[in-house]
Amino acid sequence: MKVLLNDQQVVEMSFDSKEGKKAFWHTSAHVLAQAVKRLYPNAKCAIGPAIENGFYYDFDFDFSFNDDNLKAVEDEMMSIVKESLSLSVEDKPMQEAIDYMEEVQEPYKLEMIKELPEGERISFYKQGDYVEFCCGPHIANVSQIKAVKLLSVAGAYWRGNEHNKMLTRIYGISFPKASLMEEYLHQLEEAKARDHRKLGKELELFAIMDEGPGLPFYFPKGLILKNQLIDYWRKIHIREGYQEISTPIMLMKSLWEKSGHWDHYRDNMYVTSVDDMDYAIKPMNCPGGMLVYKSKSHSYREFPIRVGELGIVHRAEKSGTLHGLMRARCFTQDDAHIFMRPDQVRNEIQGVIRLIDEVYSKFGFPYEIELSTRPENSIGSDEDWELAINSLKEAVEEMGKPYVINEGDGAFYGPKLDFHVKDSIGRTWQCGTIQLDFQLPQRFELDYVDENGEKQRPIMLHRVVLGSIDRFIGILIEHYAGKFPVWLSPVQVKVLPVSDKYLEYSKEIVKALRDKDIRVELDDRNEKLGYKIREARMDKVPYMVVIGEKELQANMVSVRARDLEPDKADIGLMSLDELIKNIDKK
Repeated sequence: MKVLLNDQQVVEMSFDSKEGKKAFWHTSAHVLAQAVKRLYPNAKCAIGPAIENGFYYDFDFDFSFNDDNLKAVEDEMMSIVKESLSLSVEDKPMQEAIDYMEEVQEPYKLEMIKELPEGERISFYKQGDYVEFCCGPHIANVSQIKAVKLLSVAGAYWRGNEHNKMLTRIYGISFPKASLMEEYLHQLEEAKARDHRKLGKELELFAIMDEGPGLPFYFPKGLILKNQLIDYWRKIHIREGYQEISTPIMLMKSLWEKSGHWDHYRDNMYVTSVDDMDYAIKPMNCPGGMLVYKSKSHSYREFPIRVGELGIVHRAEKSGTLHGLMRARCFTQDDAHIFMRPDQVRNEIQGVIRLIDEVYSKFGFPYEIELSTRPENSIGSDEDWELAINSLKEAVEEMGKPYVINEGDGAFYGPKLDFHVKDSIGRTWQCGTIQLDFQLPQRFELDYVDENGEKQRPIMLHRVVLGSIDRFIGILIEHYAGKFPVWLSPVQVKVLPVSDKYLEYSKEIVKALRDKDIRVELDDRNEKLGYKIREARMDKVPYMVVIGEKELQANMVSVRARDLEPDKADIGLMSLDELIKNIDKK
């Protein structure tokens, strides 16, 4: 794939690369804008970036844009593609760029150009009759686009500010091969069927109520699922030498000023007042963990100190970004902070990587690692940042783990390793994180006494494995399409008596299973057996136990398995002990 750079060089890039996709989808956004301007010359263009999956463009229309318009624009885009327009790039001085935007009456572009530093030269990309103020890069010719699909229309405030005008945002996707579009659209349909919000309601797991946007309500089955995850988390963390703590959900403003969150994260925090003092509901657990560390003195002999917290945090997410459990305002983080000496840094990073690897393997998630470096809005010295970045690099490389660099996307206090899991239909989700932090120990004046009796500053790791437990549940719902592994299933066995005649024996079976800590339900409704079986399958229950005359006389149970094809699901008669052993192995 040929890509045109700002300096007018044409280079080869693979569509499979991050940079290649960005150039391809950014150009597709330009084709979208060109099609809109051809069909609706009075439309005003705002911004049109490439995003994680595809692109969008924001427009200001003087009419109500609808699905009929969407189809017309998509057809026009394909007409433009067939014209095989080559792209060219030209720099303009700022005043010339301003004059041009005034001439073509593009107020949104004009506003952005006027905000650039004085004297800066502005790059413009041209394809046929369309010219776009843009920093590039772009594919060299629009003919490389072989398939386009406009997916949806939404409202979007200019620059994300609700005080600005509401624009029309058009989302789209494009590919260099038609077959890739077919695969993507199939994945999209599969994703709709697996939508955790839909399945969460059908399986009675959770809901987001109108009275609490972004604030999940867990139903009994959903809480069983969440508690199973938490039990697993606690088990492996106890094994790895973590101590668990709990810190308050609300703490004084002075703490958040000391941590740096008040200056760097204030817009995402909920604040309140108590006794005429400002407080913030915690968006992160770290500052509370600092206070726990400072509550006593520490010796070098104690290190590393591994402290975990299943802390409930709240973040002021904009309403338009909320998405079930995936993007919520309240969630539980499986946080942990590791305090260590300089000579322990590499081992501790690698220990966390091994733990993350174990957990993701249990759920069948392959993953990729991304190293995010220093952002513009950061604290700390150049020396500290260089040391932190190199420590993360060396730890990962020594383990032979591949990774990619994500420039400038670290936390404001330190670089991080992000772990992106791939689900069963090929989507990626960022879950685990390891952040190396030299800054908070300094801000909170943490110390320990070394072997010479001198006070030293510890180094700290922030880390999560699941990330947000709630978001991880959403990912699991979609990954498994609601068919959770037996150990995680809210209901592991459903007992189905053929009639009331077998109700007492069915209740004995239920009690025997519960005595073995197996999660079981009894379906004692006056319904036909076939209906009960279909219902149990719809509820994704791993095992169905049928109780009739044959089972009663043999003092056994007939078992059907969820994960087998319907015509093979009937496993047949077995003793209760055999069933229990079968479940224990899962």
